[in-house]
Amino acid sequence: MKKLAVLASLAIGLCVMALPARALDDPSEMLPNPTQEKRAEAIGAQLRCLVCQNESIEDSSASLARDLRHVVRQHVAAGESNQQIMAWMTQRYGEFIRLKPRLAASTLLLWAMPVLALALGGILATLMLRRPRKTEPLDDQEKKRLAELLREQEITR
Repeated sequence: MKKLAVLASLAIGLCVMALPARALDDPSEMLPNPTQEKRAEAIGAQLRCLVCQNESIEDSSASLARDLRHVVRQHVAAGESNQQIMAWMTQRYGEFIRLKPRLAASTLLLWAMPVLALALGGILATLMLRRPRKTEPLDDQEKKRLAELLREQEITR
């Protein structure tokens, strides 16, 4: 019975750990209007935390991310559109603030890199497989040694 309780506790703990992390725990951060709050969360999910750099500001617990969430909510409450808010954030912090940068001349290489890497890998693999293998004939000493090894192998069978 005790083992069952331990296993159940472990299972519950794992389930809780698997839940998505949300940095927005403070109710004072949230907008009173649920529709506006959903918009703010959607916008925040598209913005990179400048401290963590691999998380959105909605998922980060950094103080800068909290400040950025507050700014986004101020803009949403002021009635600005999603595009206006994203444009403001990009103008202020650069294209890097976007988790998914826009397709532009400055980001073209970034977007093309996966395709270029696959193409280069395919070309290199093709060249390596098609390349003729250089084989040199065995000299007399190597032929003798090979014959000995083959005889030894037949004997051990």
